[in-house]
Amino acid sequence: QVRLVESGGDLVQAGGSLRLSCVASHNVFRYNVMAWWRQAPGKQREWISTIGKGGAMANYLDSVKGRFTISRDDAKNTVYLQMDSLKPDDTGVYYCNTVGSTWTWGQGTQVTVSS
Repeated sequence: QVRLVESGGDLVQAGGSLRLSCVASHNVFRYNVMAWWRQAPGKQREWISTIGKGGAMANYLDSVKGRFTISRDDAKNTVYLQMDSLKPDDTGVYYCNTVGSTWTWGQGTQVTVSS
């Protein structure tokens, strides 16, 4: 089973930036479309962004479009999420997985945006 380890979360002020990383334990990573999700306090986990194999395409939730950028480095089995112009509504635990959520979820990384 592939393990996922997310990192990079922190407490930041509104308007700030963070870069999240997610490392997969197996190089099957390169054969998968990857995605980021987040779970806000008291809410369901929601999809944020998807990146295709080799980074060929990227899609975003409307509320993060223009502020977040997803990327990947297949040599490092890593997917990134650059988050700029952060808002308090971006607060939550961020997770990565295949677009179909086929791997075991990692522990996530906490992002807290203060107003």
